[in-house]
Amino acid sequence: MRRKQIAMLLLAGLLCHGAWAQEQLQINLQEAKNYALQFNKTIANSGLAVEKSQEQIWEAIASGLPQVDATADYTNALGAEISIQFAEGQPASQIPIDPTSSFNLTVGQLLFSANYWVGVQTAKLYQKLSEKNQTKTERDVVSQVIESYYLVVVAGETLEILQENVNNLQAIYDKTAPMVEFGVTEKVELDQLLVQLNSLKNAVKSAERQHVMAKNMLRLQLGVDADTELLLTEELENLLANEDFDGQLLEGFNLSENVDYQLMEAQGALQEKQVEMQKANYLPTLSSYYSFNHKILKPAFDMAPNHVVGLQMNIPIFSSGERRSKVRSAKIDLETYRNEQALLEDQLSIQHKQLNFNLKSALENYRNQQTNIEVSREVYKNLKQKYDQGMISSLELTSADNNYLKAESDYLQAALELLQAQNQLNTLTGKL
Repeated sequence: MRRKQIAMLLLAGLLCHGAWAQEQLQINLQEAKNYALQFNKTIANSGLAVEKSQEQIWEAIASGLPQVDATADYTNALGAEISIQFAEGQPASQIPIDPTSSFNLTVGQLLFSANYWVGVQTAKLYQKLSEKNQTKTERDVVSQVIESYYLVVVAGETLEILQENVNNLQAIYDKTAPMVEFGVTEKVELDQLLVQLNSLKNAVKSAERQHVMAKNMLRLQLGVDADTELLLTEELENLLANEDFDGQLLEGFNLSENVDYQLMEAQGALQEKQVEMQKANYLPTLSSYYSFNHKILKPAFDMAPNHVVGLQMNIPIFSSGERRSKVRSAKIDLETYRNEQALLEDQLSIQHKQLNFNLKSALENYRNQQTNIEVSREVYKNLKQKYDQGMISSLELTSADNNYLKAESDYLQAALELLQAQNQLNTLTGKL
Protein backbone atom coordinates (compact mmCIF):
# COMPACT_ATOMS: atom_id res chain seq x y z
CA MET A 1 0.00 0.00 0.00
CA ARG A 2 2.82 2.36 0.89
CA ARG A 3 4.61 1.62 -2.38
CA LYS A 4 1.42 2.39 -4.28
CA GLN A 5 1.10 5.73 -2.51
CA ILE A 6 4.71 6.61 -3.29
CA ALA A 7 4.19 5.66 -6.94
CA MET A 8 1.09 7.85 -7.14
CA LEU A 9 2.95 10.79 -5.61
CA LEU A 10 5.81 10.38 -8.07
CA LEU A 11 3.35 10.19 -10.96
CA ALA A 12 1.55 13.32 -9.76
CA GLY A 13 4.89 15.11 -9.46
CA LEU A 14 5.84 14.17 -13.01
CA LEU A 15 2.48 15.33 -14.31
CA CYS A 16 2.77 18.64 -12.48
CA HIS A 17 6.29 19.08 -13.82
CA GLY A 18 5.08 18.34 -17.35
CA ALA A 19 2.20 20.79 -16.99
CA TRP A 20 4.57 23.45 -15.67
CA ALA A 21 6.93 22.85 -18.58
CA GLN A 22 4.07 23.18 -21.06
CA GLU A 23 3.06 26.53 -19.57
CA GLN A 24 6.34 28.17 -20.54
CA LEU A 25 6.65 29.74 -24.00
CA GLN A 26 10.07 30.99 -25.05
CA ILE A 27 9.62 33.09 -28.16
CA ASN A 28 11.21 35.78 -30.32
CA LEU A 29 9.34 38.38 -32.36
CA GLN A 30 9.11 36.39 -35.58
CA GLU A 31 8.01 33.28 -33.69
CA ALA A 32 5.38 35.35 -31.90
CA LYS A 33 3.94 36.50 -35.23
CA ASN A 34 3.86 32.95 -36.58
CA TYR A 35 2.35 31.63 -33.36
CA ALA A 36 -0.46 34.19 -33.48
CA LEU A 37 -1.23 33.33 -37.10
CA GLN A 38 -1.70 29.73 -36.04
CA PHE A 39 -3.50 30.01 -32.69
CA ASN A 40 -5.20 33.42 -32.47
CA LYS A 41 -8.97 32.94 -32.07
CA THR A 42 -9.95 35.89 -34.26
CA ILE A 43 -7.81 34.60 -37.12
CA ALA A 44 -9.33 31.14 -36.67
CA ASN A 45 -12.82 32.61 -37.08
CA SER A 46 -11.81 34.47 -40.24
CA GLY A 47 -10.50 31.16 -41.62
CA LEU A 48 -13.87 29.56 -40.91
CA ALA A 49 -15.55 32.42 -42.79
CA VAL A 50 -13.41 31.57 -45.84
CA GLU A 51 -14.43 27.91 -45.60
CA LYS A 52 -18.08 28.96 -45.36
CA SER A 53 -17.74 31.11 -48.50
CA GLN A 54 -16.36 28.08 -50.36
CA GLU A 55 -19.46 26.12 -49.38
CA GLN A 56 -21.65 29.00 -50.57
CA ILE A 57 -20.00 28.81 -54.00
CA TRP A 58 -20.96 25.16 -54.32
CA GLU A 59 -24.43 25.99 -53.02
CA ALA A 60 -24.84 28.54 -55.84
CA ILE A 61 -23.49 26.14 -58.47
CA ALA A 62 -25.63 23.23 -57.25
CA SER A 63 -28.84 25.20 -57.74
CA GLY A 64 -28.29 24.99 -61.53
CA LEU A 65 -27.39 21.30 -61.61
CA PRO A 66 -29.92 18.45 -61.94
CA GLN A 67 -32.31 18.23 -59.02
CA VAL A 68 -33.88 14.85 -58.22
CA ASP A 69 -36.88 14.44 -55.92
CA ALA A 70 -38.92 11.38 -55.09
CA THR A 71 -42.32 11.05 -53.43
CA ALA A 72 -44.43 8.08 -52.35
CA ASP A 73 -48.03 8.21 -51.26
CA TYR A 74 -50.84 5.96 -50.12
CA THR A 75 -54.56 6.87 -50.09
CA ASN A 76 -57.40 4.94 -48.43
CA ALA A 77 -61.02 6.18 -48.52
CA LEU A 78 -61.91 3.91 -45.55
CA GLY A 79 -64.61 1.98 -47.40
CA ALA A 80 -66.32 4.93 -49.06
CA GLU A 81 -68.22 4.29 -52.31
CA ILE A 82 -69.29 6.32 -55.32
CA SER A 83 -73.04 6.18 -56.02
CA ILE A 84 -74.06 6.40 -59.71
CA GLN A 85 -77.71 6.30 -60.92
CA PHE A 86 -77.91 5.58 -64.65
CA ALA A 87 -81.74 6.10 -65.01
CA GLU A 88 -84.48 7.61 -62.93
CA GLY A 89 -86.35 5.08 -60.85
CA GLN A 90 -83.61 2.51 -61.05
CA PRO A 91 -81.39 1.69 -58.08
CA ALA A 92 -78.03 3.44 -57.99
CA SER A 93 -74.86 1.50 -58.59
CA GLN A 94 -72.31 1.54 -55.83
CA ILE A 95 -68.68 1.69 -56.91
CA PRO A 96 -66.16 1.20 -54.11
CA ILE A 97 -63.16 3.54 -53.90
CA ASP A 98 -60.13 1.28 -53.79
CA PRO A 99 -56.95 2.25 -51.94
CA THR A 100 -54.28 3.78 -54.19
CA SER A 101 -50.53 4.10 -53.83
CA SER A 102 -47.90 5.55 -56.14
CA PHE A 103 -44.23 6.35 -56.42
CA ASN A 104 -43.12 9.50 -58.27
CA LEU A 105 -39.60 10.43 -59.37
CA THR A 106 -38.94 13.94 -60.77
CA VAL A 107 -35.72 15.18 -62.36
CA GLY A 108 -35.40 18.92 -63.01
CA GLN A 109 -32.68 20.79 -64.90
CA LEU A 110 -32.22 24.53 -65.24
CA LEU A 111 -31.43 25.31 -68.89
CA PHE A 112 -31.09 29.08 -68.88
CA SER A 113 -31.13 31.71 -66.14
CA ALA A 114 -29.11 34.92 -66.20
CA ASN A 115 -29.60 35.22 -62.45
CA TYR A 116 -27.98 31.82 -61.97
CA TRP A 117 -24.76 32.71 -63.78
CA VAL A 118 -24.49 36.08 -62.10
CA GLY A 119 -25.22 34.42 -58.73
CA VAL A 120 -22.36 31.94 -59.20
CA GLN A 121 -19.96 34.77 -60.08
CA THR A 122 -21.18 36.76 -57.07
CA ALA A 123 -20.55 33.79 -54.76
CA LYS A 124 -16.98 33.56 -56.07
CA LEU A 125 -16.51 37.26 -55.40
CA TYR A 126 -17.82 36.76 -51.87
CA GLN A 127 -15.14 34.13 -51.39
CA LYS A 128 -12.46 36.59 -52.52
CA LEU A 129 -13.93 39.18 -50.18
CA SER A 130 -13.79 36.77 -47.24
CA GLU A 131 -10.18 35.93 -48.14
CA LYS A 132 -9.33 39.64 -48.13
CA ASN A 133 -11.09 39.97 -44.77
CA GLN A 134 -8.94 37.12 -43.48
CA THR A 135 -5.81 38.88 -44.75
CA LYS A 136 -6.92 42.09 -43.02
CA THR A 137 -7.57 40.20 -39.78
CA GLU A 138 -4.14 38.56 -39.97
CA ARG A 139 -2.51 41.95 -40.61
CA ASP A 140 -4.27 43.58 -37.68
CA VAL A 141 -3.47 40.73 -35.29
CA VAL A 142 0.20 40.60 -36.34
CA SER A 143 0.44 44.37 -35.92
CA GLN A 144 -1.04 44.07 -32.42
CA VAL A 145 1.35 41.24 -31.55
CA ILE A 146 4.33 43.34 -32.65
CA GLU A 147 3.09 46.29 -30.61
CA SER A 148 2.51 44.15 -27.52
CA TYR A 149 5.91 42.45 -27.90
CA TYR A 150 7.57 45.88 -27.93
CA LEU A 151 5.58 46.94 -24.85
CA VAL A 152 6.61 43.83 -22.91
CA VAL A 153 10.28 44.30 -23.81
CA VAL A 154 10.31 48.00 -22.91
CA ALA A 155 8.31 47.40 -19.72
CA GLY A 156 10.80 44.70 -18.71
CA GLU A 157 13.80 46.91 -19.31
CA THR A 158 12.12 49.80 -17.48
CA LEU A 159 11.58 47.52 -14.52
CA GLU A 160 15.23 46.45 -14.53
CA ILE A 161 16.45 50.06 -14.67
CA LEU A 162 14.18 51.11 -11.82
CA GLN A 163 15.28 48.16 -9.70
CA GLU A 164 18.92 48.97 -10.40
CA ASN A 165 18.33 52.56 -9.31
CA VAL A 166 16.63 51.33 -6.14
CA ASN A 167 19.71 49.23 -5.36
CA ASN A 168 22.02 52.18 -6.03
CA LEU A 169 19.99 54.54 -3.88
CA GLN A 170 19.72 51.92 -1.14
CA ALA A 171 23.50 51.62 -1.12
CA ILE A 172 23.85 55.41 -0.82
CA TYR A 173 21.29 55.42 2.00
CA ASP A 174 23.10 52.63 3.85
CA LYS A 175 26.37 54.51 3.48
CA THR A 176 24.90 57.83 4.61
CA ALA A 177 23.12 56.47 7.73
CA PRO A 178 26.36 55.86 9.75
CA MET A 179 27.61 59.29 8.75
CA VAL A 180 24.49 60.83 10.34
CA GLU A 181 25.14 58.92 13.56
CA PHE A 182 28.66 60.32 13.74
CA GLY A 183 27.48 63.84 12.95
CA VAL A 184 29.33 64.03 9.63
CA THR A 185 26.06 64.49 7.69
CA GLU A 186 22.83 66.12 8.72
CA LYS A 187 19.75 63.95 9.32
CA VAL A 188 17.67 65.96 6.85
CA GLU A 189 19.89 64.63 4.09
CA LEU A 190 19.15 61.07 5.17
CA ASP A 191 15.42 61.82 5.33
CA GLN A 192 15.46 63.18 1.80
CA LEU A 193 17.20 60.01 0.62
CA LEU A 194 14.52 57.93 2.33
CA VAL A 195 11.74 59.84 0.58
CA GLN A 196 13.37 59.33 -2.81
CA LEU A 197 14.01 55.67 -2.03
CA ASN A 198 10.37 55.07 -1.15
CA SER A 199 9.24 56.87 -4.31
CA LEU A 200 11.49 54.65 -6.42
CA LYS A 201 10.14 51.52 -4.72
CA ASN A 202 6.60 52.62 -5.56
CA ALA A 203 7.71 53.21 -9.14
CA VAL A 204 9.08 49.65 -9.23
CA LYS A 205 5.73 48.25 -8.09
CA SER A 206 3.92 50.28 -10.74
CA ALA A 207 6.36 49.06 -13.42
CA GLU A 208 5.79 45.47 -12.31
CA ARG A 209 2.03 45.88 -12.79
CA GLN A 210 2.53 47.42 -16.23
CA HIS A 211 4.82 44.57 -17.19
CA VAL A 212 2.19 42.02 -16.15
CA MET A 213 -0.54 43.87 -18.06
CA ALA A 214 1.58 43.99 -21.21
CA LYS A 215 2.24 40.25 -20.96
CA ASN A 216 -1.45 39.53 -20.47
CA MET A 217 -2.28 41.47 -23.62
CA LEU A 218 0.36 39.54 -25.55
CA ARG A 219 -1.00 36.22 -24.21
CA LEU A 220 -4.47 37.14 -25.47
CA GLN A 221 -3.21 38.03 -28.93
CA LEU A 222 -1.04 34.91 -29.18
CA GLY A 223 -3.98 32.71 -28.19
CA VAL A 224 -2.20 31.04 -25.25
CA ASP A 225 -3.56 30.20 -21.83
CA ALA A 226 -3.63 32.96 -19.23
CA ASP A 227 -1.25 30.97 -16.99
CA THR A 228 1.39 30.51 -19.71
CA GLU A 229 4.71 32.05 -18.72
CA LEU A 230 6.11 34.11 -21.62
CA LEU A 231 9.89 34.30 -22.00
CA LEU A 232 10.77 36.86 -24.66
CA THR A 233 14.19 36.18 -26.14
CA GLU A 234 14.81 39.51 -27.90
CA GLU A 235 16.15 42.63 -26.24
CA LEU A 236 15.39 46.22 -27.17
CA GLU A 237 18.82 46.87 -28.66
CA ASN A 238 18.47 43.84 -30.95
CA LEU A 239 15.03 44.95 -32.11
CA LEU A 240 16.38 48.41 -32.95
CA ALA A 241 19.53 47.08 -34.63
CA ASN A 242 17.55 44.82 -36.98
CA GLU A 243 15.60 47.69 -38.55
CA ASP A 244 16.60 50.09 -41.35
CA PHE A 245 14.63 53.19 -40.37
CA ASP A 246 16.36 55.56 -42.80
CA GLY A 247 15.75 53.20 -45.71
CA GLN A 248 12.10 52.87 -44.81
CA LEU A 249 11.65 56.64 -44.96
CA LEU A 250 12.76 56.59 -48.61
CA GLU A 251 10.25 53.93 -49.68
CA GLY A 252 7.15 54.90 -51.66
CA PHE A 253 3.57 53.83 -51.09
CA ASN A 254 1.70 51.53 -53.46
CA LEU A 255 -2.05 51.63 -52.80
CA SER A 256 -2.56 48.15 -54.24
CA GLU A 257 -0.42 46.67 -51.43
CA ASN A 258 -2.72 48.06 -48.74
CA VAL A 259 -5.20 45.41 -47.60
CA ASP A 260 -7.93 47.99 -46.86
CA TYR A 261 -7.72 49.17 -50.47
CA GLN A 262 -7.77 45.58 -51.72
CA LEU A 263 -10.87 44.99 -49.62
CA MET A 264 -12.51 48.07 -51.13
CA GLU A 265 -11.75 46.82 -54.64
CA ALA A 266 -13.34 43.46 -53.85
CA GLN A 267 -16.45 45.23 -52.57
CA GLY A 268 -16.55 47.24 -55.82
CA ALA A 269 -16.62 44.07 -57.90
CA LEU A 270 -19.56 42.88 -55.80
CA GLN A 271 -21.42 46.15 -56.38
CA GLU A 272 -20.98 45.75 -60.13
CA LYS A 273 -22.39 42.23 -59.94
CA GLN A 274 -25.39 43.55 -58.04
CA VAL A 275 -26.22 45.77 -61.01
CA GLU A 276 -25.90 42.79 -63.36
CA MET A 277 -28.08 40.72 -61.02
CA GLN A 278 -30.91 43.25 -61.15
CA LYS A 279 -30.65 43.57 -64.93
CA ALA A 280 -30.87 39.79 -65.22
CA ASN A 281 -34.38 39.92 -63.75
CA TYR A 282 -35.60 41.21 -67.14
CA LEU A 283 -34.56 37.98 -68.88
CA PRO A 284 -36.63 34.77 -69.03
CA THR A 285 -35.66 31.52 -67.35
CA LEU A 286 -35.97 28.11 -68.98
CA SER A 287 -35.98 24.73 -67.24
CA SER A 288 -36.81 21.14 -68.16
CA TYR A 289 -38.14 18.23 -66.19
CA TYR A 290 -38.76 14.51 -66.38
CA SER A 291 -41.28 12.68 -64.23
CA PHE A 292 -41.72 8.95 -63.70
CA ASN A 293 -44.86 7.76 -61.93
CA HIS A 294 -45.45 4.17 -60.94
CA LYS A 295 -48.83 3.11 -59.51
CA ILE A 296 -48.34 0.55 -56.78
CA LEU A 297 -52.05 0.26 -56.01
CA LYS A 298 -54.01 1.28 -59.10
CA PRO A 299 -57.60 2.52 -59.17
CA ALA A 300 -60.10 0.77 -61.40
CA PHE A 301 -59.80 3.45 -64.07
CA ASP A 302 -56.38 5.07 -64.60
CA MET A 303 -55.15 6.94 -67.67
CA ALA A 304 -52.11 8.68 -66.14
CA PRO A 305 -48.88 7.99 -68.12
CA ASN A 306 -45.82 6.60 -66.38
CA HIS A 307 -43.27 8.86 -68.14
CA VAL A 308 -43.62 12.62 -68.69
CA VAL A 309 -41.10 15.17 -69.98
CA GLY A 310 -41.61 18.91 -70.31
CA LEU A 311 -40.19 22.42 -70.61
CA GLN A 312 -41.10 25.43 -68.54
CA MET A 313 -40.32 29.05 -69.41
CA ASN A 314 -40.88 31.94 -67.03
CA ILE A 315 -41.14 35.25 -68.90
CA PRO A 316 -41.20 38.48 -66.86
CA ILE A 317 -43.62 40.91 -68.52
CA PHE A 318 -44.70 43.71 -66.21
CA SER A 319 -43.69 44.53 -62.63
CA SER A 320 -45.06 48.09 -62.28
CA GLY A 321 -41.53 49.51 -62.36
CA GLU A 322 -40.17 47.32 -59.54
CA ARG A 323 -37.36 45.83 -61.63
CA ARG A 324 -36.39 49.25 -63.01
CA SER A 325 -36.20 50.71 -59.49
CA LYS A 326 -34.00 47.84 -58.32
CA VAL A 327 -31.60 48.41 -61.22
CA ARG A 328 -31.42 52.14 -60.55
CA SER A 329 -30.92 51.51 -56.81
CA ALA A 330 -28.03 49.13 -57.57
CA LYS A 331 -26.45 51.76 -59.85
CA ILE A 332 -26.73 54.36 -57.09
CA ASP A 333 -24.97 51.95 -54.69
CA LEU A 334 -22.23 51.48 -57.29
CA GLU A 335 -21.77 55.24 -57.69
CA THR A 336 -21.65 55.60 -53.89
CA TYR A 337 -18.96 52.93 -53.76
CA ARG A 338 -16.85 54.77 -56.35
CA ASN A 339 -16.99 57.93 -54.26
CA GLU A 340 -15.99 55.96 -51.15
CA GLN A 341 -13.11 54.37 -53.06
CA ALA A 342 -11.82 57.79 -54.16
CA LEU A 343 -12.15 59.04 -50.57
CA LEU A 344 -10.21 56.03 -49.28
CA GLU A 345 -7.41 56.68 -51.77
CA ASP A 346 -7.06 60.25 -50.47
CA GLN A 347 -7.22 59.10 -46.84
CA LEU A 348 -4.55 56.43 -47.32
CA SER A 349 -2.23 58.84 -49.15
CA ILE A 350 -2.56 61.43 -46.38
CA GLN A 351 -2.17 58.77 -43.71
CA HIS A 352 1.04 57.54 -45.35
CA LYS A 353 2.49 61.05 -45.33
CA GLN A 354 1.54 61.48 -41.67
CA LEU A 355 2.98 58.13 -40.59
CA ASN A 356 6.13 58.81 -42.58
CA PHE A 357 6.43 62.15 -40.77
CA ASN A 358 5.83 60.42 -37.41
CA LEU A 359 8.60 57.91 -38.11
CA LYS A 360 11.03 60.66 -39.10
CA SER A 361 10.24 62.65 -35.93
CA ALA A 362 10.50 59.55 -33.75
CA LEU A 363 13.88 58.69 -35.30
CA GLU A 364 15.22 62.18 -34.65
CA ASN A 365 13.97 62.09 -31.06
CA TYR A 366 15.48 58.63 -30.51
CA ARG A 367 18.90 59.76 -31.71
CA ASN A 368 18.74 62.82 -29.48
CA GLN A 369 17.88 60.64 -26.49
CA GLN A 370 20.79 58.34 -27.35
CA THR A 371 23.11 61.34 -26.99
CA ASN A 372 21.43 62.50 -23.79
CA ILE A 373 21.73 59.14 -22.08
CA GLU A 374 25.41 58.85 -22.94
CA VAL A 375 26.07 62.30 -21.48
CA SER A 376 23.98 61.55 -18.38
CA ARG A 377 25.82 58.27 -17.87
CA GLU A 378 29.23 59.98 -18.00
CA VAL A 379 28.07 62.70 -15.61
CA TYR A 380 26.81 60.11 -13.14
CA LYS A 381 30.04 58.10 -13.33
CA ASN A 382 32.16 61.20 -12.63
CA LEU A 383 29.99 62.28 -9.70
CA LYS A 384 29.99 58.72 -8.35
CA GLN A 385 33.79 58.79 -8.24
CA LYS A 386 33.73 62.15 -6.46
CA TYR A 387 31.18 60.82 -3.97
CA ASP A 388 33.35 57.79 -3.24
CA GLN A 389 36.23 60.19 -2.58
CA GLY A 390 34.07 62.31 -0.27
CA MET A 391 34.16 65.34 -2.56
CA ILE A 392 30.37 65.74 -2.94
CA SER A 393 27.35 65.00 -0.78
CA SER A 394 24.92 62.14 -1.23
CA LEU A 395 22.18 64.55 -2.33
CA GLU A 396 24.34 65.77 -5.23
CA LEU A 397 24.92 62.18 -6.30
CA THR A 398 21.22 61.41 -5.90
CA SER A 399 20.36 64.39 -8.11
CA ALA A 400 22.71 63.07 -10.79
CA ASP A 401 21.18 59.62 -10.39
CA ASN A 402 17.71 61.10 -10.89
CA ASN A 403 18.86 62.86 -14.04
CA TYR A 404 20.35 59.64 -15.33
CA LEU A 405 17.14 57.78 -14.50
CA LYS A 406 15.09 60.35 -16.38
CA ALA A 407 17.44 60.11 -19.37
CA GLU A 408 17.04 56.33 -19.37
CA SER A 409 13.25 56.62 -19.15
CA ASP A 410 13.19 59.17 -21.97
CA TYR A 411 15.41 56.91 -24.06
CA LEU A 412 13.17 53.88 -23.56
CA GLN A 413 10.08 55.94 -24.37
CA ALA A 414 11.75 57.29 -27.52
CA ALA A 415 12.77 53.78 -28.58
CA LEU A 416 9.23 52.51 -28.04
CA GLU A 417 7.72 55.39 -30.02
CA LEU A 418 10.20 54.74 -32.84
CA LEU A 419 9.29 51.06 -33.05
CA GLN A 420 5.58 51.86 -32.83
CA ALA A 421 5.82 54.47 -35.60
CA GLN A 422 7.61 51.96 -37.80
CA ASN A 423 5.03 49.27 -37.06
CA GLN A 424 2.17 51.62 -37.95
CA LEU A 425 3.84 52.53 -41.25
CA ASN A 426 4.51 48.87 -42.05
CA THR A 427 0.87 48.05 -41.26
CA LEU A 428 -0.31 50.69 -43.72
CA THR A 429 2.08 49.75 -46.52
CA GLY A 430 1.54 45.99 -46.13
CA LYS A 431 5.16 45.20 -45.23
CA LEU A 432 4.55 43.38 -41.93
